Amino acid sequence: MQGDASHIDTGQPDGADRSYAGRLRMELRRLWLNVIDRRAPTILPLLSGDCEDLPEDSDLTAYLQGLNIWFQLMKIVEENAGMRARRMTETHEGPAAIEGSFAKVLQGNPDISLSAFRRVADKLSVGPTLTAHPTEAKRVTVLEIHRRIYRTLVALETQRWTPRERAELLSDIENEIDLLWLTGELRLKRPSPVDEIDWGLQFFRDGLFDAVPNLYRQFKDAVADHFGYAEDSKPCLQFHSWIGGDRDGNPNVTIETTQAALTRNRATILEKYLSALALAAQHLSISSSISHLPDAAHGQLTKVINNAPPGETDRHLNPGELFRQALSAMHRRINAMLEGHGPGYTHLEEFTAELRIVESALSAIDADGLAERFVRPLRWQAEVFGFRTVTLDVRQNSSVTTQVLAEIWSLSDAAPDYGTAEWSKRLRTELVRAGLSWIDRDRLSDQAQELLGLLELMHKTRFGPDPQAMGPFILSMTRSCDDLLGIFLLARYAGFGAERLDLQVVPLFETIDDLRAAPQILDELLRVPLARRSLAAGNSRIEIMLGYSDSNKDGGFLCSSWELEKAQRSITRILATHDLVPVFFHGRGGSVSRGGAPTERAIAAQPLGTINGQLRTTEQGEVVSSKFANRGTAQHQLELLASSVLAHSLNSQPEPACPEFNDTLEALSGMSQTAYSTLLHEPGFIDYFQQASPVEELAMLKMGSRPARRFGAQSLDDLRAIPWVFAWSQNRHLITGWYGFGSAVSSFRRFRKDEGDELLRRMFSESRLFRLIVDEVEKSLFQADMRIAGKYADLVSNHVIRSEIFGRIQREYEQSCAAISFLNDGAEIGARFPNMSARFGRVRHDLDRVHALQIKLLRGIRGNTERGLSVPLMQSMNSISAALGWTG
Repeated sequence: MQGDASHIDTGQPDGADRSYAGRLRMELRRLWLNVIDRRAPTILPLLSGDCEDLPEDSDLTAYLQGLNIWFQLMKIVEENAGMRARRMTETHEGPAAIEGSFAKVLQGNPDISLSAFRRVADKLSVGPTLTAHPTEAKRVTVLEIHRRIYRTLVALETQRWTPRERAELLSDIENEIDLLWLTGELRLKRPSPVDEIDWGLQFFRDGLFDAVPNLYRQFKDAVADHFGYAEDSKPCLQFHSWIGGDRDGNPNVTIETTQAALTRNRATILEKYLSALALAAQHLSISSSISHLPDAAHGQLTKVINNAPPGETDRHLNPGELFRQALSAMHRRINAMLEGHGPGYTHLEEFTAELRIVESALSAIDADGLAERFVRPLRWQAEVFGFRTVTLDVRQNSSVTTQVLAEIWSLSDAAPDYGTAEWSKRLRTELVRAGLSWIDRDRLSDQAQELLGLLELMHKTRFGPDPQAMGPFILSMTRSCDDLLGIFLLARYAGFGAERLDLQVVPLFETIDDLRAAPQILDELLRVPLARRSLAAGNSRIEIMLGYSDSNKDGGFLCSSWELEKAQRSITRILATHDLVPVFFHGRGGSVSRGGAPTERAIAAQPLGTINGQLRTTEQGEVVSSKFANRGTAQHQLELLASSVLAHSLNSQPEPACPEFNDTLEALSGMSQTAYSTLLHEPGFIDYFQQASPVEELAMLKMGSRPARRFGAQSLDDLRAIPWVFAWSQNRHLITGWYGFGSAVSSFRRFRKDEGDELLRRMFSESRLFRLIVDEVEKSLFQADMRIAGKYADLVSNHVIRSEIFGRIQREYEQSCAAISFLNDGAEIGARFPNMSARFGRVRHDLDRVHALQIKLLRGIRGNTERGLSVPLMQSMNSISAALGWTG
């Protein structure tokens, strides 16, 4: 599960570490002001707090650039303080004191037996999935500077430095801040899909590759401490990526892009293996004349050496050093794969088997410590990252796949209309036909040729050295069983077999209607023999993806949350009738509106019986950099994800029925959706949205290769969820995180009287889902600001529309705040989240000024008939995003 910056767990306690973070902020503020004084002295009074005026037009760019750098520096301090706090807690209280640790989960299950634990742990699997969703406003170059600042702060934590050495480290940080100023945070050109591929892979190079073996050590140590038995960790991670495979509404992603992603993904991990093997060979200078190697181990290592082509580093260069010779031989085979010639590894299992041979040989001479240091981490990495780094998923919209199918049918005769009985009949008839008609692809459109070529590439990859290099075909906007069967038929046209297709098709249910229809769609699908054989091949699990963003945009936050809960329950029940178990793939974004929530609480709130040890979740945009830019934080976030799934699965029993709670959530959801839908269909709402927010100007930010609208239409229905949320956060309405909640609670209390009040209080106390909904609504209300929102509303030219729409939003805001106050016993909005409140309090004053500047800039650019690129306006968007901690 995801969270925006306010959801990222820092582990920051109330006492000493908060003081540490405060001192660090003061130190960095001094360095930052030094840079401002040198580079833009005229804005120094504005940034230092000596002047409350807004900057002059000539100083706008410098002011916003300086402010944005400061917002980013505060985030780096928080990350460093959080990592330091966790280390200190573990030092003084042990690993079980760390929230989200494996040790903490095992401590919370003291009575579980080792055999029961193994049954759950053996199937534990979490799949973080990096996407190219355009919610990261920072360039890779800027992210790298941030990383260097973070690492220098880590170095400063030690007490060994002399005053001179400490001053040098601080000088290094000041130079990096200066470099941030000279680099600038804005992209002047929209990134290409290949740029996005390289952006995603950088997180693996910087932290994720090394975080994985550290995570497995944590797991192994926790199991050993709890059960008194140390066993080898199993790979519970499989990283996926949509970067280079996600076509949904992005015409820039082509077969060539996907092939480039596969090539770069493969090269990145092979380069990592080469460096690890070279390091191991450099260190393992074990002489057979000193340490006798048993014959069996000697023979196995000799086989490893003989499996590789001879090279410059042959055995005569390391006489008697069999370990070096073996590791050098493996290095040559990996290098042959990277260069594309010579006998490399045919399958991943060959590589991992040889690593195990080296491990066993080290164990045979009582050198387990060396194996633990130099070889086992590499084997764990190979078991997780394979020859691919990530499993590349493919995503396409159902409207495209049905268009292509109709086009293919039209080559021979008139295609039936989609959604008719004739369409379904032809689809099912051709699906079971042994031989399909030959297709003259030259007569097909580029779109159709691209889709068939993509499916051919997916088929071909299944027979490569790493069959997991490509993952499932994810069908967004799945509306019917026919949509899914259409993919199977298209795959057959592309060369897949007729009896069982070696293709995983994953439905993505996004809108409220589609979530409600999901169980029936899946039931109908599994009654088609070919689909059943293909989907459940090899195991009893089927992957189902749930869309948080579009369901929220469709029905509002409360309604979306409840419909997602119901969908998981009903899907689990219907699959059980087919003797199948779902693996849910949660398509969450960074903000509350797109499913963002604290990882452990979001997973704990999932319906019991719906996780069963396995879960996938998207990691998008700025959340990726918040979680994975640095190794220590990456390790913590991965452990938090895996341990939360483990904890849920250890306690995963069928959820006891609570009709009263369910009926209440159903009622609240319906009333909330009515209020939300009424707002969206209010006359003039689209005009209000476009004028009272910078949604039309967001295209200036070159955040991603994908357009803001799926197919170029100009309606709310076709607007992507990311700019929808981004725009409502920029103008501080934030309706996507709370609208409809107040009306629902108010109406429920009015009709149910005291009985309803007592029921809502019980739900707040006992229902994890309702508590999570209330908490996230409160956070959204805390960050919303009707005073600022009203100033954006003044941008709406029609005063009747402005008055009606903003008045409705303001009344709902007041009702929602009243509902939260009723549930939290009258506490001030945000008081229950002191870390978030303190964090936001540090940027609130500066953020108010940025909003004032943005409104002024919007007036100016909209009043200019020759509207062009406005750097200050782009900077204002970046600054607001940085201060809030997320974009969309």
